[in-house]
Amino acid sequence: MSNETEAAPAESNSPVKPSGSRPLRVWPGVLMVVLMIVARFVPAYLEGGLAKYWMFAMMGPMLCCLLLVIWWLAVSRATWKERVFGFLGLAAVFALTMVLVEPLMRGPGTIYVTLPMGMTAFVVGAAWFKKLRPLARTSAAVLLAAAGFGFSVLLRNDGMDGEYHLTLHWRWSRTAEEQVLAARTTSAAAPKSDLPSSETNLALANPEWPGFRGADRSGSGHGPMIATNWSEQPPRQLWKVPVGPGWSSFAVAGNLLFTQEQRGPMETVVCYDAATGREIWNHQDEARLEDPMGGPGPRATPTLANGGLFVTGATGKFLRLNPATGDVVWQKDLKEVASRIAPMWGFAGSPLVIGSNAIVWAGGKDGKGLLAFDVETGALRWSAATGDHTYASPQLNTIAGEELVLMLSNDGLVLVEPATGKVRLNYEWKFSGYRALQPRVVGDDTVLIGTPMNVGTRAIRITKVNGELVAKELWTSRNLKPDFSDLVTYQGYIYGNDGGLLTCLDLKTGDRMWKGGRYGKGQMLLLENAGLLLVAAEDGKVHLVRADPKAFVEVDSFKALEGKTWNHPVVVGDKLYVRNSQEAAGFQLSTAKDAEPARKL
Repeated sequence: MSNETEAAPAESNSPVKPSGSRPLRVWPGVLMVVLMIVARFVPAYLEGGLAKYWMFAMMGPMLCCLLLVIWWLAVSRATWKERVFGFLGLAAVFALTMVLVEPLMRGPGTIYVTLPMGMTAFVVGAAWFKKLRPLARTSAAVLLAAAGFGFSVLLRNDGMDGEYHLTLHWRWSRTAEEQVLAARTTSAAAPKSDLPSSETNLALANPEWPGFRGADRSGSGHGPMIATNWSEQPPRQLWKVPVGPGWSSFAVAGNLLFTQEQRGPMETVVCYDAATGREIWNHQDEARLEDPMGGPGPRATPTLANGGLFVTGATGKFLRLNPATGDVVWQKDLKEVASRIAPMWGFAGSPLVIGSNAIVWAGGKDGKGLLAFDVETGALRWSAATGDHTYASPQLNTIAGEELVLMLSNDGLVLVEPATGKVRLNYEWKFSGYRALQPRVVGDDTVLIGTPMNVGTRAIRITKVNGELVAKELWTSRNLKPDFSDLVTYQGYIYGNDGGLLTCLDLKTGDRMWKGGRYGKGQMLLLENAGLLLVAAEDGKVHLVRADPKAFVEVDSFKALEGKTWNHPVVVGDKLYVRNSQEAAGFQLSTAKDAEPARKL
């Protein structure tokens, strides 16, 4: 009797556990969540930021999510039935989320948001309810995971910035592009272009800024001395207009501006009035590149030459238009000609016109990397082999006394004769990532090749030996990793973007002179006569910086645009033209006629 009495309290105080079940072992899961947070956010605070450690920031959370699945299946102490139930539940709610999310939330959005939030919520549920019965605790964890995964359904991805951060908005909010399209449908249609006047024809025959980064693609302007005290003499806004997304810059001829943008399902070439921002004409083709990283829209800049406007669309359409009216002269499809699909981020090479050849990069096999079309008929005249991946453009430079076309790709640098396409030099420097920069030629023998992802910038010297061109590496420096922000040179020094920071290198040695000024992945223009760098920063501000190797000195700045700005700025005379993926603007710069003349190169 006494034994029964003593046993009863012990029995009543014992926890009731299902047969074969134990509290879950959750500390490995919690550890993986902590590591996932570290991998995602800590690289931004390291030297070089996410531009340098982007693979760690991207693949670290992915690896932790995989380890969380292994934890659940192997060491969580869950019963084998709930392990299967939990795994299948996670797979089901993740798959359903992928069906329901906005399309551009797939890819980087999945890696950065959907998977980490869903798996973290699953661990939280498993930890919170670890002592419940198997069905109850696993069901609770799966339901929390569904909420974590499902949060992505409420979001829209408008692309990434230069530091690989997603630009997220609520899914139901209107995009800048939708606002532009809505405004266009409620306003009067753009007037038809007037018949070209003699003044227009003269301007088109002698364009001040004929295409991407100027006539020689060096990113150098030769305008007047400008006033540098923008606090007292700020740039005067002439106009500002909403535009469709795209990373095109401007070509300028007289009072005409030419650019490319996306308007819904239509890739659009637009001619604007440079004085007022009024749209003069547009040409549209049904094509759209959807890019979860860069966002939609054309990448290349139109080229004015030989009385035509030559245009490369992001999906591979290559056209000659009448620049006065927008009418099509001829059109080609680079995907068909080169027998390839579009690169990951679209065709981005701006056309180069030399004599009777319109040259464009396509990256096809069987020697169809660089293509030359007849400017009058569009017939293919020659082709040359290049790498199959690049976002750079062909450019013309004089090398060792010869006028040659330079083309930088993932395979390296190719130099070809513009009339025949004959390869004069194939400098091999293979790179598994992307190249998106223009080679910079200094003098007639030195070429700078910028490469992202912690590889750096290389200087090579090209000379002629027994009639053949040969290249020799001078130096390779990891002090300048310019990614997709083009560099400029001035008086023996290089100025470029290294991990979002403006950097100056010695051209002879590659040694760093200084580093300062955080401008993101903006673009730069050299105002050569003034000895100044005009930097259109990623946040839409425009900065003036002295092109001085002694020290970093920012002269002044002003806010020009709203939104992410990757497009190259243009200065023609005392006019500044800037744009990004949502608006464009024209400004008048005050001049400083009495300023001290800049030193000569």
